[in-house]
Amino acid sequence: MAKYIYTLLLSISLLLSGCQSIEQLSIDYILPAEVSFPASLKRVAVVNNMPAVPDNKLIVNEEEQKKSENEITRLTNFYNGDAKLTTESLAEALAKENYFEEVVICDSALRSKDISPRETMLTQEEVSELVEDLGVDFLIALENIQIRSLRKISYINEWSTYYGTVDVKVFPTVKVYLPNRRGPMVTVNSNDSIFWEDYGGGEAVLRARLINENDLIKEASEFAGTVPVKHLLPYWKTANRYYITGGSVNMRDAAVYAKEGQWDNAIKLWKSSYESKKGKKKMYAAFNIALGYEMQDSIETAMEWALKAQSIAREIDKIDELQVTSGVNSESIPNYFLTTIYVNELQERKEGIARLNVQMNRFEED
Repeated sequence: MAKYIYTLLLSISLLLSGCQSIEQLSIDYILPAEVSFPASLKRVAVVNNMPAVPDNKLIVNEEEQKKSENEITRLTNFYNGDAKLTTESLAEALAKENYFEEVVICDSALRSKDISPRETMLTQEEVSELVEDLGVDFLIALENIQIRSLRKISYINEWSTYYGTVDVKVFPTVKVYLPNRRGPMVTVNSNDSIFWEDYGGGEAVLRARLINENDLIKEASEFAGTVPVKHLLPYWKTANRYYITGGSVNMRDAAVYAKEGQWDNAIKLWKSSYESKKGKKKMYAAFNIALGYEMQDSIETAMEWALKAQSIAREIDKIDELQVTSGVNSESIPNYFLTTIYVNELQERKEGIARLNVQMNRFEED
């Protein structure tokens, strides 16, 4: 992600020249879930279907080769997560979304009394019994939670201090069970990261200040419960958007309207520039017009203008000629790179709206 952001900002800086400048804003929009639940599923139970893990023992400990001269140590650890905490966190996160009428929890390990190993998947009989006992329509079961941590300690010469990081990745797996189906309706394998950092005057002091193993497992397990939610339910995404503010009187005046949220007035001025300018200035105007329509939730129209900007960028960066050569990267095609990113993001929104409408019909069917 950091590399992507750096490449995007580099392309923006290469794209702009002369009197052009750029403004950034944030936009929030909702995206659909990967799973579409029937309207009849109103009450859900979140259950812990993981075996008990005695004392949460460390699975693997691997000391890795240092990646840079400043690094002192690099250590990777693998753990089983705390299934009880993850189950509770998952139930709480689902309840906060107010998507289902009722969310109940069964965080005691269903497999804690197993004598011999078996498949983690619940049988149809077990699902039916749990659904009836808990008074729900279906189950979401935590099947696995793994944690990988990477601890690094480096010495920063410029600051004469030690810098430590703990980068943790969680891998929760959940299954959705319906009482009338043999086997799960869907399996969701998800992952996400959580990060800690600290500084210290000495290596030993820094090691003591970094998060310890017990707290890491606790916090990572709780965090893991929130991760599958965006795969199960519609969720909000915050994205950065950009518009060009300089180059002409119209572009500068339109930027004032944009800052005030007067998108109709801004679009009029941008369209005037689009009709009267050529090359990059015409592309900038089309790019801005697309943003103006997106901010008014006119995604189809925004896509039309973004494609116009991309088409002009294609000519400016001579994409057709570059296709037969090697060494093409974002630095050599900044206009086409930036406009293509925006086209792709609008396409994501367009497809998301269509899928979201289908999912939200579950409420209208009631």
